[in-house]
Amino acid sequence: MRLSICEFTTLGASFEEDLAAYRAAGVEGIGVCESKLGEGAAKRLQESGLRATHCVPAVPSILPLPLMEGPGEPEERVEALCASVRRLAELDPVCVQFLTGPAGGRDDAREIVREGIRAIAVAAEAAGVRVALEPMHPTQADVFSFVHTIPDALEVIGGEAVAIMLDTWHVSDPDGIEPYVDKIAGVHVSDRREPTRSHFDRVLPGDGVLDLAAVFRTLEGGGYDGWYDIEIFSDNGTFGDAFPDSLWDVDPGELALRARESFERVWQGRQR
Repeated sequence: MRLSICEFTTLGASFEEDLAAYRAAGVEGIGVCESKLGEGAAKRLQESGLRATHCVPAVPSILPLPLMEGPGEPEERVEALCASVRRLAELDPVCVQFLTGPAGGRDDAREIVREGIRAIAVAAEAAGVRVALEPMHPTQADVFSFVHTIPDALEVIGGEAVAIMLDTWHVSDPDGIEPYVDKIAGVHVSDRREPTRSHFDRVLPGDGVLDLAAVFRTLEGGGYDGWYDIEIFSDNGTFGDAFPDSLWDVDPGELALRARESFERVWQGRQR
């Protein structure tokens, strides 16, 4: 098992602060958010000893996201995504992930996304980078994606050289994962609060209602030997809602350590 932490987990920290916090916490990798990068990022990453794992482009979807800024036209967004693939290739990442975005009432949304995926796949092949599409929970259809299952994601991908980014918050049924383990490029890990209070309200592994140990057993049994990337969203007012127990208000070093320890407890439980 190889463990990393996505920079969304410590949203308010800088790239340099994340490198220091994650290294001190004892994880091996960092899920890079392109929006945090500055000049010389590849050098600083190399000096840290951490591996770039599942990287998130600054414009992360083909169709516009209502909760995030970015170009309004899909063509512009695809151009930005392709540029991000080329930039992030400098970090030698495990993969670069992306979303469809919500359909937004467009009858041609699926075809627009298919065309975008074709362009992204071409850019990824030229850059020597693996790219992956992430299915998202049905409750987020209006804000992040109209693709909610692995089979639906594969249908949209078609024959393109694009993998699946699995996020346990969105897809956690072992039966829905097991047939497709060989298609998975990376795994985002978090737990689900019940009830969930907003689109950005996750908890650390083991603190919610998901059977993550069963997910880990399914992945391991299917031959997955890639990275597990802890990714926590926890509203503190950044996206409107502000919860007094927001993990985004925790010191980055402390949160990174808690994230690693929480994951490891659940990981050990997969053997029971």
